[in-house]
Amino acid sequence: MKINNFIYILLAAYLATFLRLTINNNFIISIIGSFLVGFLISKKLSYSIEKIVLSGFFSCFTSFSGFIYFLYKILNQGDWIKFIIFFNLVIVVNLFAMFFGFWISRKIT
Repeated sequence: MKINNFIYILLAAYLATFLRLTINNNFIISIIGSFLVGFLISKKLSYSIEKIVLSGFFSCFTSFSGFIYFLYKILNQGDWIKFIIFFNLVIVVNLFAMFFGFWISRKIT
């Protein structure tokens, strides 16, 4: 991989971090990110563009640590039922959002 691609990955990560701080809602961010990942993986992207977008942008935008921190706060309150509901809800909703993005992308092209 060329050095320019690493610079593009860093710029994409910077942009994603800025957007993540601007939105400041883990659930909304994960749904938007899952939809867009599904939309983009259905496209025939070059290897470099795929790495820049998926590894650079979306790994920072939809960071797993935000999801874990959200669940940790619920678990720390001792509310197991709420924890289980949100854990499953986040995973299922994000899978559907990713599938919907993939489906919409295929219908557009």
